[in-house]
Amino acid sequence: MHTDIDIDADLVRSLLREQHPYLAGLDPRPVDGGWDNQLWRLGDELAVRLPRTPRAPDLLRRECRWLPELAPGLPLPVPVPLRVGQPSALFPAVWTVVRWVAGEPLDRVPVTEGLHAADALAGFLRALHRDAPAGAPVNPGRGVPLTDLVPHLDEQLEVVSSPVAAGVREVWEAAVAAPAWDGPPVWLHGDLHPANAVGSHGTLTGVIDFGELCVGEPATDLAAAWLLLPSGAAARFFAAYGDVDEATVRRARGWAVLRGLGLIGIGQAWERGLPGGKETWGPAGRATLDRVLASA
Repeated sequence: MHTDIDIDADLVRSLLREQHPYLAGLDPRPVDGGWDNQLWRLGDELAVRLPRTPRAPDLLRRECRWLPELAPGLPLPVPVPLRVGQPSALFPAVWTVVRWVAGEPLDRVPVTEGLHAADALAGFLRALHRDAPAGAPVNPGRGVPLTDLVPHLDEQLEVVSSPVAAGVREVWEAAVAAPAWDGPPVWLHGDLHPANAVGSHGTLTGVIDFGELCVGEPATDLAAAWLLLPSGAAARFFAAYGDVDEATVRRARGWAVLRGLGLIGIGQAWERGLPGGKETWGPAGRATLDRVLASA
């Protein structure tokens, strides 16, 4: 935890009164979920994000710096930071007021309208994946060559059975052996898994949590074809995204199995009652692996 302070509605109200008093009359309501930040609805249109891990304040600052520039060009709603709260005697870290993105996280309500969602996801990533300026953030765990992440695989494979592990390793080795990305670095969401996307009426309607926003090669985000979409929708997604060679698809599959294994591990932590576990992440991770292995 970033702080031992209990975050409750009274604290949220006090922070608003102290720094953004014109918002203090809105009713804060807790929202279940979140990883680095605790989320509170604020009225109908806004939300408050308060960090609860040591790294969260830096991630919030990254969103505040870059997301307002990127958001106008994106075709889906995103949680644009509107106000920044500074550390004070009430709370020792930066915090933000953002625009609320309506919808249910896709780890709880999966996509059922695969073709519509594939087009929506492709349009979003095509708009996001534009050349990044000098000084844009890099991330050692996102947008990098998969060869940099090889040491992580063996440990993560322990969360699945031997037959599944064998199939995953085959996909992974094909991804690592694929020709490397030789284009310019582009903007990436960096963490596009089911808990960081929302939907309604069976389709994708918004993307949230841009804390891992960075630049690199697009395969990191293109893995969402298997992380977010139902079986059979990946081909439609890549056709709609356009201009993707087979090597990039292979690398995207590698990113998808890596993320799927991570989701399963967090789901197993929940099953064991360990800190940081998430009940809905395990099924989302297993569904990801099933879709990747079926398409390989």
